[in-house]
Amino acid sequence: MKKKNARACARSLRVMFCCISLQLLGAGFVSVVAQDSEPAEVAPPNFVVIMTDDQTVESMRVMPKTRALIARMGTTFSNNFSTFPMCCPSRATFLTGQYPHNHGVWDQDPVTGGYHTLDHSNTLPVWLEDAGYYTVHIGKYLNGYGVKEPLEVPPGWSHWQGLLHESTYQMYDYTINDNGKLVTYSDSEGDYQTDVLADRAVIAISEAVRRKQPFFLSIAPLAPHSERRSVQKSFPNPRPAPRDEGVFAKERLPRPPSFNEPNVTDKPKFIRSLAPFTKSVKWKILMNYRSRLASLLAVDDLVWRIVNRLTTEGVIENTVLILTSDNGFFHGEHRIKTGKVRPYDESARVPLLIRGGGFPKGVTASQIVANIDLAPTIVRLSGARPRRVIDGQSLLPLALNPKLGLRRDVLIETRTYKAVRNQSFLYVDYDTGEREIYDMRRGAKNYDPYQLESRHDDSDYHNFKARLAAKLDKLRTCSGISCSTSERRR
Repeated sequence: MKKKNARACARSLRVMFCCISLQLLGAGFVSVVAQDSEPAEVAPPNFVVIMTDDQTVESMRVMPKTRALIARMGTTFSNNFSTFPMCCPSRATFLTGQYPHNHGVWDQDPVTGGYHTLDHSNTLPVWLEDAGYYTVHIGKYLNGYGVKEPLEVPPGWSHWQGLLHESTYQMYDYTINDNGKLVTYSDSEGDYQTDVLADRAVIAISEAVRRKQPFFLSIAPLAPHSERRSVQKSFPNPRPAPRDEGVFAKERLPRPPSFNEPNVTDKPKFIRSLAPFTKSVKWKILMNYRSRLASLLAVDDLVWRIVNRLTTEGVIENTVLILTSDNGFFHGEHRIKTGKVRPYDESARVPLLIRGGGFPKGVTASQIVANIDLAPTIVRLSGARPRRVIDGQSLLPLALNPKLGLRRDVLIETRTYKAVRNQSFLYVDYDTGEREIYDMRRGAKNYDPYQLESRHDDSDYHNFKARLAAKLDKLRTCSGISCSTSERRR
């Protein structure tokens, strides 16, 4: 106990020290690079994309450095959704700007889907490399990477440091394909995965700057995802860095109205079959929640180190930083103990922060956006030319104009359901024939932000259901401009 308290105390002092410098670092005051007095041509922007795994919007509160260095210095998209709330399909959407029904990745199992399902010859890094970018990937990639060819380097990556399939889900004793050479780490404290990825990221930034060309860095830590099952026997929850163990030992589990939902008679059969939680189950959910928060502290440190290196290298002002997650996660909402994939906001809604590239500082954009929008945003800012028909749209116009995109509809799709999400409703159509519709119109009689009571059997919602069903039918097979159901893209 004394050891954990000491770690928590050390952590508090470290955060206090860092927070004193956040404003200086965010403003670029740390830079030691001399500025030319003559006006220069505007260089293509660099990009750094940090994608966490299974992170909720709520958990952003424990990442003060990230909020200060990216959110406060850029734009927060408060209604950002994963179009398929599961690791591999979501990451494939990031790489293509397409819905799953267009890029074809419907699963993460290496037999039925995953890495080998995607056409890697036609993805975002390929387009950027063709446009003159030095492209770098560090960390997790698509599920199944390395199963067939451990030494494979996917097309489009100038510098590759990808975690191999199963070892991705280990904070220690994992293997990285470093440009075609396998490097395995052990179980020493310095081998903690998130910290090693941060080490590699800052080195990669310095190397990229020396190359005198724009760069694109994708860094994907495992946190806050749990370790794989063979490791979980001894450590059943996400594993934080040693310095962060016990930091959230007294943290309480959020209990929104949807937690252990008391009345699920309006829900589909798979929810109705779930029993209310026992004390033991609630305790396990709490332990998982605390571990997830603690594992994110090392990611917060990673962000600090990346921004610091970009600043000292003198490229922070011409770099677009993006932080997001592949999907959200349940912590007992709607009687779902843990997990993702489902259409409810706890699973489908994910963080999205963007700094640089003209995105306004300290702004929160409330429009409905999705992971289909990341690739087109990068393409537009970089000048790269995609060779796919992109379903998303650039996010910059929405950040600059809060009145734009307010009537947008986004598709959430898996093998078992299709859903449409907009500012007012969530409408879900299951392959079982079941339906759900939740009213999220502020000021409405049945305003339901926690998605507690489906109105699919309410006669007052007949017209709403008909309109939403028509929108969903269009989105199911949409491609490119036809995926914009309400407003013309700009």
